[in-house]
Amino acid sequence: MEKKKDSNKLIANNKKAFHDYFIEDKYEAGIELHGTEVKSMRMGKCSIKESFIRIEDGEVIIYGMHVSPYEKGNIFNKDPLRAKKLLLHKKEILKIEGKIKEAGYTLVPLSVYFKGSLVKVSIGIAKGKKLYDKRQDIAKKDQRREAQRDFKIRNL
Repeated sequence: MEKKKDSNKLIANNKKAFHDYFIEDKYEAGIELHGTEVKSMRMGKCSIKESFIRIEDGEVIIYGMHVSPYEKGNIFNKDPLRAKKLLLHKKEILKIEGKIKEAGYTLVPLSVYFKGSLVKVSIGIAKGKKLYDKRQDIAKKDQRREAQRDFKIRNL
């Protein structure tokens, strides 16, 4: 029997989302791409740092996701910042929409990756952090870093 590889190759990551928001729930969505955008993604030419997600007319759409034009492409290259539709089941969209209507919740893209030959986007339902929450996270990271440094020194 042939084993099927379930490899996820990361294309883009949104570290700022974890810094600015508490991620409550995560979903995996497909993305509707055209022509040479997939080839550009295979080369890692994608950024989701400034992107955001909205639900309009029962469809989930990502805005501001930058997919650089494929160098060897021609007239078939699309606008790098065009809005792209995310592919989710209707039940998931309704569930997400209900959660977002609560005060303070938003949808943020977390990462873009290949799952087999398909491009997937990990999206999260998030609640914004206050300044003091961010300070607490930074302090925890510093403590963890100090502990690891001390552990390394002791083991040498």
